[in-house]
Amino acid sequence: MPEPTPTPGIHHVTCIAGDPQRNLDFWVETLGLRLVKRSINQDDPGTHHFFFADAEGTPGTSMTFFPWEDLPQGKVGSGQVSRTAFRVPEGSLDYWEDRFDEYGVDYDERVERFGETVLPFRDPDGLPVELVAVEIPADDPTVPWTEFVPEDAAIRGFHSVTLWEADPEPTMDLLRTMGFEEVGTEQTQGDTPGDERTRFAASGSVGRYVDVLPTIQGGRQGHGTVHHVAFQTPTDADQEAMRAAVRSKGLNPTSQINRHWFRSVYFREFGGVLFELATSDPGYDSDEPLDELGERLVLPGQFDSRRDQIEAGLADVTVPRARPVEADD
Repeated sequence: MPEPTPTPGIHHVTCIAGDPQRNLDFWVETLGLRLVKRSINQDDPGTHHFFFADAEGTPGTSMTFFPWEDLPQGKVGSGQVSRTAFRVPEGSLDYWEDRFDEYGVDYDERVERFGETVLPFRDPDGLPVELVAVEIPADDPTVPWTEFVPEDAAIRGFHSVTLWEADPEPTMDLLRTMGFEEVGTEQTQGDTPGDERTRFAASGSVGRYVDVLPTIQGGRQGHGTVHHVAFQTPTDADQEAMRAAVRSKGLNPTSQINRHWFRSVYFREFGGVLFELATSDPGYDSDEPLDELGERLVLPGQFDSRRDQIEAGLADVTVPRARPVEADD
């Protein structure tokens, strides 16, 4: 079987939240990401699905949430994405610590990891998140959203995800099949129960890293945990080749599913983490003008015929807006 085209890296990460308004307020106002799509969980249309990303919804920048209010608090453990990390420009972590103090965000001391400085924090649902200070190249594909956070500090897409695995070896072998290359191993610095962190790098520039740590610590899905991580397979041909490669490892990927803004294949990797393969097109601006992304509830495909029913069952939410600066301010 021919080798699949290596994945460029992470496409999106989808998590579980509680209160939808609190989720919107934090990810838009506090962290400064753009709400690029306001929709529903297509497998549970009574639930919001929020997509937060850079200014254009570039692949590799979107953190998405299902606000399932009735679920209990989750606990990160083996077989889960334990940390999601974002890139921010070098020199901006002082700004972020000041901002976290202002907004009452729970954060930890900085740590050094693979030569980079990392600022760990948690969102209001307890989701473990990190900011990693990196040099942003002039030709970087991401476009900063600056309504709440200045460009020199704005989040610029994913840096990495960390996987907790009871038996890391089969997962690491799968990552190699997907086109990741092992780039190093380090002892961890107090943020996980594992004792050794192995880093893998994809071929792209955004969301290119996956870290794997061994742990048998038990967990449960709920508020403050990751539901799944999606990796880029830009074209249908790329996706089908990767799907075949995954099947060859003994896993059981789904057929392609049309998610309206991308086409997806899902499977659980050996340790239990839910992986998705996602195409680059048609993108978040395929059904809304770029300057109107996130302004309205978008109901894809057959769901729009049920708009009145669906809207009646969703909690009312308000997207945060920056206060215009008055002439006398």
